[in-house]
Amino acid sequence: MIDKMFDLTGKIALITGGSRGLGLQMVRAFAERGADIIIASRKLDACEAAAEEVRAMGRKALAVSVNMSRWEDAERLTNTVYREWGRVDILVNNAGMSPRVPSHEMTEELFDKVLDLNFKGPFRLGALVAKRMYDGDGGVIINVSSSGALYPLPQVVPYSGAKSALNAMTVSFAREYGPKVRVNTISPGPFLTDIAKAWTEEARETANNALGRPGRPEEIVTAALFLASPASSFTSGAIIRVDGGS
Repeated sequence: MIDKMFDLTGKIALITGGSRGLGLQMVRAFAERGADIIIASRKLDACEAAAEEVRAMGRKALAVSVNMSRWEDAERLTNTVYREWGRVDILVNNAGMSPRVPSHEMTEELFDKVLDLNFKGPFRLGALVAKRMYDGDGGVIINVSSSGALYPLPQVVPYSGAKSALNAMTVSFAREYGPKVRVNTISPGPFLTDIAKAWTEEARETANNALGRPGRPEEIVTAALFLASPASSFTSGAIIRVDGGS
């Protein structure tokens, strides 16, 4: 039985970066609570694998291969989704990357790539979907940022800057497309997703936060469900920290 506060029955959710990590956790959680899901990421086979999980739950799923750093791919994704399914009720801008490089060694190509994926793509997709939501029955947008935007670390200046811009975009979009569209940010701290495989054993077990550890992927779910559902009906333009108390 689905909790009424988190009931997404009949909703259509578009999740970028939805084939792995925190995005895949949201795909599973939304589908379990009744939503049909569009999974967008670079690798179509990974998107299809996630889509099969959703279909096994009795929900509809659509896998779309996109590079969210490209302006035109955001437009293609929007056009594909609205042509196939007619609307989006929940958009999660989750795709991102965070390479750690000494600032004096950062190339212009990598700098642009980090900003494009973490800010330009979410901006374009968010604007296109928000306008259609506003012209229709409304909807919800969740931008997945990072504690690095609030507490910047060394060697990730472009990433922290892009995620800070994403936080600012959340507030701007909330005012621009409200009251029909609610726009909020989840700000995760370190999580034990795929990227944690490259961490030291100590980093996988401890973290410099109040809880003293990194997050487990499933621990993103309640914040995502809160923001996606009517449970957060009076929440817009907010940053919800899920970072263990960074």
